[in-house]
Amino acid sequence: MNALNSIVRWQFNSFPKWNPREANKRLIATPPDSELIINSPLLNDMQFSNRDSKHLPRPPQALWFCRLAELCYFLANMTKRIGVLLSGRGSNFEALADSVAAGRIPDAEIAVVVSNRENARGIERARARGISAQVIPSKGLEREAYDRLVVAALQEKKVDLVCLAGYMRLVSPFFVSSFRERILNIHPSLLPAFPGLESQRQALEHGAKFTGCTVHFVDENLDAGPIVMQAVVPVEDADTPETLAERILREEHRIYSEAVRIVLEGRYRIENRRVQVAPLKKSESQ
Repeated sequence: MNALNSIVRWQFNSFPKWNPREANKRLIATPPDSELIINSPLLNDMQFSNRDSKHLPRPPQALWFCRLAELCYFLANMTKRIGVLLSGRGSNFEALADSVAAGRIPDAEIAVVVSNRENARGIERARARGISAQVIPSKGLEREAYDRLVVAALQEKKVDLVCLAGYMRLVSPFFVSSFRERILNIHPSLLPAFPGLESQRQALEHGAKFTGCTVHFVDENLDAGPIVMQAVVPVEDADTPETLAERILREEHRIYSEAVRIVLEGRYRIENRRVQVAPLKKSESQ
């Protein structure tokens, strides 16, 4: 939506300057057959002080502005499409799917689930929910060659946001550039601590008192993109990698849905790698 707003501002600012007062003067002196009546659902829903308020003079920028306003309204309320990449059981995928179904991620749908492994349980779970699911085997393919196939599958489904959910592959610069600031990943540690594999074991071996999970944007580096949200999980003395992973996973399911909603609603901005999140409006949080 930020990009759309920039386009709209550019389009409107590129029009010749139009003085509404002068336009109204011309309108009073303009015969009815030369008036332009905008038959717009957006305008029809608005309250007007008199009948002639919907009669606009002919300057093309007025028509363009109304059309662009309708386009912005439509795009702001259209369903956002999520693509999920996974390699395993797909528990984070199911948490996202549950949140979409329950309205915790409003105006969204999971358009496609893609896996690089044929035996991934997440694919079966997606199909059981009636969600489009594809297996694109990665064996024997170079990273970028494989990513081009995946990007094509996501673009075919017109995906707005890509969510990595237990996806055991590093994405290529080509992939990142195809969905710049539109790829999220969930990682089971408080990044930048313990990146990569076996993060829970790393936390225990380092004697960490706290660990957790992180939702971050994906860039060209491993587990290094700007952080959207984190949750803290205490490390208990009796923990094993398995028990710690189980408690972290519960927090993963919670914050991934929250982060996806923030990004889809455009309630953030990135300044010097720091993701600043705007709060929900009171009416939306109720």
